[in-house]
Amino acid sequence: MIVNALSVDVEEYFHAAIFRLGTRGRAIRDYESRVEASVERLLEILSDRHTKATFFTLGEIALTHPSVVRRIAAERHEIACHGDRHDSVWQQTPQEFRADIRRAKACIEDVIGDPVIGYRAPNFSIGRNQSCAYDILIEEGFRYDSSLFPIMHDRYGRPDAPRFPYEVWRTAAGYLTEFPIGTARLCGLNLPIGGGGYFRLSPFALICRGISRVNEREGQPVMFYLHPWELDPDQPRPPMPWHLRFRHYVGLAEEAGKLSRLLAQFRFGTAREVLQTRACRVRLFDVVGARVPLVAA
Repeated sequence: MIVNALSVDVEEYFHAAIFRLGTRGRAIRDYESRVEASVERLLEILSDRHTKATFFTLGEIALTHPSVVRRIAAERHEIACHGDRHDSVWQQTPQEFRADIRRAKACIEDVIGDPVIGYRAPNFSIGRNQSCAYDILIEEGFRYDSSLFPIMHDRYGRPDAPRFPYEVWRTAAGYLTEFPIGTARLCGLNLPIGGGGYFRLSPFALICRGISRVNEREGQPVMFYLHPWELDPDQPRPPMPWHLRFRHYVGLAEEAGKLSRLLAQFRFGTAREVLQTRACRVRLFDVVGARVPLVAA
């Protein structure tokens, strides 16, 4: 069986773009932190299913909840970077973006004592006009990115982009590998099967059929993602427009059970592990910057 990549965006429920939009940017200090309990519940599921994952972690979480991040690392999951305060890349100047990821990377590495080489932009916010972000990621020591979702979406997405791991950027300093969020190709369209709200909203069988199709027919791994807050149906529910409320809260009560069933049906590992398999004909840097081919062409 092909090993797929399981990833977790470690953030609070109030960091989510839909939550922020629905509450009109109400200050996050007005909401209670719930990340510790939701991460604990997720770690229990992963332990029960003997599964490792990549945890794309906010620098803000590493700063305010270092014990949570250390616990994740102690269970031998990969720790990667999700930016500092969950600000979209398109809202930042190149200088602000560099400062954001440098601050987050340093904080996370200080907590876990190991290098961080993976990055995912908040809200998948590296678009066509943010290509300078790739140069900065390489210069700041990152070796792979997972910020691209090749679908049509109202806030992000590039449906014409490659669907599987590939070398997205190259400079004199090195290469950057992109690991897009999972999609299945059907009738000329990319269908989202890689988690998030689509997993909560879609029938379980549909997601499984999509992953099986990619693994068996295309011989490729799927990048799947979720958030710890998606396993927390008891999180606060402040007033917000009904369509935003639906998008944020749909399927929370069923998420833990669906995830456990998914992990029982497919093999998953960390992004770093998957990028080191024959499924991905890409290059990845080691942590000291030496170029290493992962597989023969």
